Amino acid sequence: MEIIEIQAVMEAIIYVADDPVKLEQFKDVFPEENTETLQQALSKMVEAFNARPGGMIIREVAGGYRMTTRPEHHEQIRAYLKTRPNAKLSMAALETLAVIAYKQPVTLAEILSIRGKKSSTALQTLLERKMVAIVGRKPVVGRPILYGTSKEFLIHFGLNSLSELPTLEEFAQIAGEQL
Repeated sequence: MEIIEIQAVMEAIIYVADDPVKLEQFKDVFPEENTETLQQALSKMVEAFNARPGGMIIREVAGGYRMTTRPEHHEQIRAYLKTRPNAKLSMAALETLAVIAYKQPVTLAEILSIRGKKSSTALQTLLERKMVAIVGRKPVVGRPILYGTSKEFLIHFGLNSLSELPTLEEFAQIAGEQL
């Protein structure tokens, strides 16, 4: 199959997909093509798509590729849809989410010791919104539940992986500038 045809199919799949599309999923669609060819076709297609001055871009998030609107158009899109930004998280939920993101896997007791405040309600909210997930149990007496961030967390914040989170030093600097 010609590279141009592969790229057209990849673009169409990314457009219709509910979740970010991974390279492995394209291997299932194009079993006769090798990984290097598919990666090259995907990279060139994303680069060409994003270079055009349209209202959409293809971003790498949560380990896959997803078509999104350009960030500079978000306010106009909200005005058209007559929506507000997604329901905001409380400060307690944001603090709890930050602890989980940076210290995962982490137990409720560990979150409490870091925050210094009760976190069970905030944690429940984060679980309901699928921002965090239960990732196992700690191998100690009582076997407390371990929590970690979810794929939804990566998608929501537009991250490809947790390594894209700012370091704690960068985070402190950003927070200091905001205050």
